[in-house]
Amino acid sequence: MKRIAIFSVKYSANLGDGLLSECLEREILRQRPDTHIVPLDLAGRSGYGTGSRHRGKVLRVLEALPGPVRRLAVAQMLGMLVRSRLRPRWRRALARVDGAILGGGNLIADADLNFPFKVNAALGETARRSLPVAVFAVGVSDNWTRRGHRLFADAFRRSRMVRATVRDERSRSVWNRRLRPEEVPPASLARDPGVLTADHFPARANAGYIALGLTDPVLLQYHATGPSDFLSLDDWLVEVVAALRALGRPIRLFTNGSPEDRDYLERLTPRLQEAAPGLVAAEPAFADPDAFAGFVSASAFLMAHRMHACIAAWSYRVPHVGFSWDIKLNSFFESVGRGEWVVDPAELEPAALLALVARGLGEGIDEAGHARVVAEARRDVGAILGALESAVAAPTAGRVPVVMPETRDSRA
Repeated sequence: MKRIAIFSVKYSANLGDGLLSECLEREILRQRPDTHIVPLDLAGRSGYGTGSRHRGKVLRVLEALPGPVRRLAVAQMLGMLVRSRLRPRWRRALARVDGAILGGGNLIADADLNFPFKVNAALGETARRSLPVAVFAVGVSDNWTRRGHRLFADAFRRSRMVRATVRDERSRSVWNRRLRPEEVPPASLARDPGVLTADHFPARANAGYIALGLTDPVLLQYHATGPSDFLSLDDWLVEVVAALRALGRPIRLFTNGSPEDRDYLERLTPRLQEAAPGLVAAEPAFADPDAFAGFVSASAFLMAHRMHACIAAWSYRVPHVGFSWDIKLNSFFESVGRGEWVVDPAELEPAALLALVARGLGEGIDEAGHARVVAEARRDVGAILGALESAVAAPTAGRVPVVMPETRDSRA
């Protein structure tokens, strides 16, 4: 198979999405050097830094609307975008490929029908050409509306799906419970390709700083999977930075790149600098995943809400703490045996977090467990390529059987 289209949110302003997409692409090319990859962004973006600067304002407006009104407005906008821009673009691109991958990232989620519309349209275009499709290492949220459920089920049922994998046990449970009754094949497990970050992005020398990721509380509130109040986060972060003074290490503030996160960083930085005079500096915005990965690799310790900042830190064996907000973060930490390293800012005192940081600096990341997970991730990419290659070589009449994995059924 020479040409593969990959549907993802590669060019999202959140560079964590770009990081996992780049890891998947680079691992495919490592294993199949003659492959030509066609990246297809589910929002229609064509490069890093091409997203909207107004997304934060849009989220604030949407958050203020009653749920039914919000969903109706978003559905109308998405329908127009899909019909006028996305489907024609994807149709042209798919005319020149042999197969397609959907993933990775938290794509099987229903935030105001965004991904249900886009995934349905993308797989609808692959079905037009009977292209083999592999769903790879996606996250699956359990927040589907009735319409979102219908759009997802229709997309997967009519596609020529040859393999379906999700990135954690919770995602598999949701997928199978919601989609198996719809005659969609069951999902197996595959590692998030972001765990291969250190394989494909050279590490920098340890610069000794603590990397503190900042995420806009309004965004956290909009996407959170549980009832939480993030609007008091500012004061907690100020107390955390004040506590971190005891370590005497530089503290570098960063974001994964979303404009609303950058705005939040700029607003909060002066208060954090006052809390630890001479120790706190804000990192400039990263241009691309290479710059983002390099920053993570050079940190001595990292803490953040954003999952792929934590995944990149894990890949470089940089000790880290995740700030809970979405169950997907907990799922990743548990999948690599680090469930206790996710903390709830609403419950953890800054002094307790300081003790956890000191412990992490001393313990590091288990080398043997790390090597095992990385090896699994490489095999998972190889398995998805094998499934697609077999489907390309097979006749296209009828539904192609899903290729079930021969490897382990659960991971820890």
